[in-house]
Amino acid sequence: MRILHIIPSLDSSSGGPAEGIRHYCAIYKASGHEVEVASLDAPEIVSGLEFPAGAVGLGPGHGVYGYTPRMLPWLKANLARFDVVIINGVWNYNALAAFRALKGTSIPYAIFTHGMLDPYFKERYPIKHLKKLLYWHLFLRKIMVGARTILYTSEEERLLARRSFRNYHVRETVVPYGTFGPECDIGKAAAEFLERWPELRGKRIALCLGRIHPKKATDILIEAFSRTLARHQEWRLVIAGPDQIGWQKGLEVLAERLAISPRIIWTGMIKGPLKWGAYAAAEVFVLPSHQENFGIVVAEALSVGLPALLSEKVNIWREVAERGAGLTDEDTLAGTIRLFDRWSRLSSIEIAEMRERSRRCFDELFNFNVTSRMLVEILDGLARENGETRSGSASSTSRGDGAA
Repeated sequence: MRILHIIPSLDSSSGGPAEGIRHYCAIYKASGHEVEVASLDAPEIVSGLEFPAGAVGLGPGHGVYGYTPRMLPWLKANLARFDVVIINGVWNYNALAAFRALKGTSIPYAIFTHGMLDPYFKERYPIKHLKKLLYWHLFLRKIMVGARTILYTSEEERLLARRSFRNYHVRETVVPYGTFGPECDIGKAAAEFLERWPELRGKRIALCLGRIHPKKATDILIEAFSRTLARHQEWRLVIAGPDQIGWQKGLEVLAERLAISPRIIWTGMIKGPLKWGAYAAAEVFVLPSHQENFGIVVAEALSVGLPALLSEKVNIWREVAERGAGLTDEDTLAGTIRLFDRWSRLSSIEIAEMRERSRRCFDELFNFNVTSRMLVEILDGLARENGETRSGSASSTSRGDGAA
C-alpha cells in the first residue's frame, strides 16, 4: 500500500500532528508499506528536518491559511502513485488543495481533524468562528462529506465535533493517537532530573508538562495547588513547558500573591531523558486544560505508571477514568481543587494500584505500536474498498521494495 500524508507543517514545534506523522512513517515502513508526506512548508525547512520518509515542502504557505500555488499542481501530478491519502487538519489550504486534486479520481481519502472542530474554539473565538462558518459552507463540508472516513483520536473528540456546525453528517472512525513509552533508563533519567533540580529531592511532586498558555488553565492549577497540596510542606508543583506568549511572569506574580512561590519549580521546556525523568520523579500528573484534543503528555505519563488528574476537557478523560488510571473533574478552580483533595486522601496502597492501572491503560489504549496498527488496518480497508491495490503495492504483493 502506498500512502500519502498531507499536512500544514512537518516542523515538530507546530504541534503533535507533525511528530505523530514522524512515528507513523516508521510503523508504515516496518509493515512493508510506502509513505510520502507533502506539506505547506518551504522546501528548505523540510530538507533540514531529517524526516524518516520521503517528504516534500510545497510552500512557503502564505499567512495562517498557508496558501501556496505549488501544492495543487504537485498533487495532480503525483496522486496516481498512491493507494490512499490522509489529510491532516481542516482549516489550512492543504485540505482544499487535496480535495480539488482528488476530484474525479477514485483514490480514497481520510481526514484527521486533530481536534480542530472542537466547539471550544467556537465559544472562545466567536469572530474567528464566523470566518470558519463561511468556509464550512463554501468548502469544508464538501471536503468532509467526500472523505471515506473522518478520523478522531478519542470518543470525546468525535462527540464534540458534531456540535460545531449544522448538517454535520460524515462517516466517522475513532483511532487513538498514541505515543511511545520511554526509550531510556527511567531510574537514571529521574536521577538526572533531580540532579538538575536538587530542591525536589525527597519531595512529593505534582507535574504539569506542556506549553504555558491560558488554554492549559495554568492559573487555575496554581491557585488550586495553593489551596490544597501546598499546605503540606512535602509537596512541590513542577510546571514544565515553554512560555510561548509571555504569560509566565504574570503567573509568577500570582504565585507570589498566594505565598507559594518557593513551592513551584519552573523548568522551561524539557526534552529527552530530562522529560522522562520528570515523569519518573513525580507522584501525580495534572492537566486541568480548558481544551485538549488528545493530550500526548497524558499518554506519556501513563506509560511510566504516573496517574493523571485531568479536567473533563482533556478528550481522553473518559478512557482514563474508565480504566481507573486517574481522576477527572470540571475545568474550573473548584474542579481542580476537588482533584487535588481526592488525591491527597488516597492511601499509598491505592496510589500503587492506580500506578499499575495507569501502565495497563497505556499498554492497551495508547501505545503507538497498538494504535498505529489500527490506523494501518483502516487505511488498508479503504484501499481495498476501492478495488485491488496497484500491482507492486505492499498490501497486495508484500514487495515494499522501493521509493514511491
